[in-house]
Amino acid sequence: MGAPFSSGVAAERSVLSSGMYKLEIELKRGNNLAVRDRGGTSDPYVKFKLAGKEVFRSKTIHKNLNPVWEEKTTLVLDCLSEPLYVKVFDYDFGLQDDFMGSAHLYLESLEQQRMIPVTLVLKDPHHPDQDLGSLELAVTLTPKDSPLEERRDSTTMLLRRSWKRSTKQQSLRLSELHRKSQLWRGIVSIALIEGRNLIPMDPNGLSDPYVKFRLGPQKYRSKTVPKTLSPQWKEQFDLHLYEETGGVLEIAVWDKDTGRRDDFIGRCQLDLSTLTKEQTHHLELQLEESRGYVVLLVTLTASAHVSIADLSVTPLDDPQERREILKRYGVWRSFSNLKDVGIVQVKVMRAEGLMAADVTGKSDPFCVLELNNDRLQTHTVYKNLNPEWNKAFTFNLKDIHSVLEVTVFDEDRDWSADFLGKVVIPLLYVRNGEQKSYVLKNKELTGPTKGHIYLEFDVIYNTVKAALRSVVAAEQKYIEEEPKVSKQLLQQNFNRVKRCIMVLFSYGTYINSCFEWESAQRSIVSFVLFVLVVWNFELYMLPLGLLLLLVWNYFFCSSRETADMTMEAMFEWEEDEDDKEDKESEHKGFMDKLYAIQDVFISVQTALDEVASYGERIKNTVNWTVPFLSCLAITALCSATLLLYLIPLRYLVLAWGVNKFTKKLRDPYMIDNNELLDFLSRVPSDVQVMQYRELKIDPGQSPNKRRRTNPS
Repeated sequence: MGAPFSSGVAAERSVLSSGMYKLEIELKRGNNLAVRDRGGTSDPYVKFKLAGKEVFRSKTIHKNLNPVWEEKTTLVLDCLSEPLYVKVFDYDFGLQDDFMGSAHLYLESLEQQRMIPVTLVLKDPHHPDQDLGSLELAVTLTPKDSPLEERRDSTTMLLRRSWKRSTKQQSLRLSELHRKSQLWRGIVSIALIEGRNLIPMDPNGLSDPYVKFRLGPQKYRSKTVPKTLSPQWKEQFDLHLYEETGGVLEIAVWDKDTGRRDDFIGRCQLDLSTLTKEQTHHLELQLEESRGYVVLLVTLTASAHVSIADLSVTPLDDPQERREILKRYGVWRSFSNLKDVGIVQVKVMRAEGLMAADVTGKSDPFCVLELNNDRLQTHTVYKNLNPEWNKAFTFNLKDIHSVLEVTVFDEDRDWSADFLGKVVIPLLYVRNGEQKSYVLKNKELTGPTKGHIYLEFDVIYNTVKAALRSVVAAEQKYIEEEPKVSKQLLQQNFNRVKRCIMVLFSYGTYINSCFEWESAQRSIVSFVLFVLVVWNFELYMLPLGLLLLLVWNYFFCSSRETADMTMEAMFEWEEDEDDKEDKESEHKGFMDKLYAIQDVFISVQTALDEVASYGERIKNTVNWTVPFLSCLAITALCSATLLLYLIPLRYLVLAWGVNKFTKKLRDPYMIDNNELLDFLSRVPSDVQVMQYRELKIDPGQSPNKRRRTNPS
């Protein structure tokens, strides 16, 4: 400890030369921990931190001051100078967790290659004389000289200093460590049906309730149902199961209040290990600390295809496994497990010419892949602007209209990761087995940033299941940025709505010109068509007319290319000075005093976006922007035409009415949806078309030139 600095450097070098260390920790129990809850107990859990980063978090033991954890974890270290920081907290769902004490474990003082019992006395740095109890651990520190020690389980974490992150061997070791910890073992499907007999939180004797769910690090928030004590949510969502036992689902009900902090109504918990898998459970959970119930439908299912592999062992490259997958998603299995539409394999090869994010002129890039709410990531390649990952990621496909988001970040040891570039790829746009270079875009996906990434896709899906899923409510992303007030975005949405209205106005002007006989030839033809159609009109001609419009545009419409040019010119967005003024005004507290006005502003802004989006989606369906959906529309219109031609209208209306009246009787917990709106939600709007468009690589700069310009 008292050695000079030079000897410390020499010692550290000797540590590195002799290899790394494995630290095995067994968290046994706590004794006489601090009281933090009103009932005279606590809900303690323990965090281990090393070099400022959390490396382990224990489970929560509820209502116990002498908890028994009996949990083990293994850490791989390359330096013993950093002490292990141990902190204990009292868990409060929905609120800030309470601090219960902390202690340090100095690794340099540990005897190696044998298990050592350790008792850590917990202290509060602000109140050092306060008795906060103790923790009992058993630790074993061993040098990692044997090649057998390279085998790690999913809880192993590799910790290294930022200045020791330059070798490919370290990067590959990190890849193996994080691979298993990312993969989920199953899916819990939750349908939030309703709440019953909730307590009133507002002066009017009612509440505006919404529900928060948490399963490990995953969170979901329901919509708010205003002015009711018996809300009907009827929302369905999926969460991932990372533990074999299932874990504990935490549920909290809140009352929404505009302009002030939301009121807490009640909470409850569900131990998923008590539920039978592959079976739907109808549950009525009573809220703790208040009256009321929450009604759920919960189903636990196994996850078939989720993996991270090297390119040499990819699942779809094995002929036998590929045949089994093709058989699984063949036509003969079109009506079994309708949620399992297909499988997606993404090969992340490499990136070239990335932006330098560090002061050294390099970056530490890693790649994150997101498919709806499924998220996997590569390992980090340190100090490199042309990284090679060479990994294959496999996802379950629940919706063929899903969009894969590939984002490249720069890892920063002490701060959040820096954005380097992003690309979004609709799965219907990809070609199987084709390795392709994608130009990285900025965060808004409106223009290029530095670098491009090489990807290869393989998508296998059942067409019948994909078509049936197209008229079911799309899965919503749980983690999305909160909408912000933006004059620029409001103006943009207003212009989009104006464009749709102007199109309708131009059609009306054209029809009126026929009435005004501005062109005699056109007016005569229009008059003859009008008489023939009205005289012979039948209801089946409505879908037939839309069908003919789709077919006409497929063969004769050349407006898709010109429309792309106009959209590209229209969506050239820049950072506006008005947005900067809005941000400054927020810091001055002006917007904090006008919550109601801000909510109205955001509502108008969002409503304009929705109106414009649906108008653009109808246009893009007719224009064959997504051929799969246009073909699906043709199939539906053909069916509607045939039904209306063969079956009298009164019978169809009667069947529709009987179905609507008996739907609630047949399935009381059915979540209603609008098939037409769900179908249109799959069609990209003009904004999304621009975001999904691939940027062309500048032919004037070859990859060889980029390598010489940006040496790795």
